[in-house]
Amino acid sequence: MRAKLTIALGTLLAMPVYAAELEINVEIPRINAAEYHRPYVAMWVEGADQKAAANLAVWYMTKDTKEGHGTKWLPDLRQWWRRSGRTLKVPVDGVTGPTRPAGKHALKFDDKQPELAKLAPGNYTLVVEAAREVGGRELLKIPFVWPIKAPQSGKAQGSSELGAITLAAKP
Repeated sequence: MRAKLTIALGTLLAMPVYAAELEINVEIPRINAAEYHRPYVAMWVEGADQKAAANLAVWYMTKDTKEGHGTKWLPDLRQWWRRSGRTLKVPVDGVTGPTRPAGKHALKFDDKQPELAKLAPGNYTLVVEAAREVGGRELLKIPFVWPIKAPQSGKAQGSSELGAITLAAKP
């Protein structure tokens, strides 16, 4: 009896533990303009129904200026605002933060993050949207499957406000 129990427990302990991880690389290109403002950027996961399933990051001007607080311009991230932003009370710990300078930015999220932990199995899309004052706006999408059972990767290339966006999903 002990041998059977030992074998059964050994088998259970030897089974792989899945800890999904999303690695996202976002490039903000350097734009030569007389009046340059860092872009507001929103990253979220949307389901097959195109409804926001998880907010991953929102970069905006977090301090007050003579023009007002940065939340005033969050609606310029039009798709994010319509899908999730207008119901979100900012700041959100672990999601919102200040705008980023031109360059490459790496972010990592795992399945323990509350927003990702509640995702049901299915097809999803990573959406990255950027909008810049006295500039343009751009939206890029990369599909993936959740839960992550095998490595997945995707790439999208921006043309103005965003550069290369890559997604690496690892079990």
